[in-house]
Amino acid sequence: MLCTTSNGMKIEELNNQSREELTHMADGLKAKLLKLNFDLADNKVKDFSQLKKIKKDIARILTAMKQLKS
Repeated sequence: MLCTTSNGMKIEELNNQSREELTHMADGLKAKLLKLNFDLADNKVKDFSQLKKIKKDIARILTAMKQLKS
C-alpha cells in the first residue's frame, strides 16, 4: 500500500529520512497546526480538512520515528 502525506511525500520516503529531519518536519507541522487552531478560534479557517490532514501527517512522521528506534 502506497500512502502519501498531504505534501505528496510517500511513507517510504519518510522511512528513509534521518531522525533529525523527521523531528524538524514534525516540529514544523505542529507549529502549523497551532496556527490553524488559533485561526479556527478567530473564524478565519475556511478549509477544516487541513486540520485533519496535518494531524495525520504528524502521526505518520511519529510512526516513522518509532520504526527507526526498533
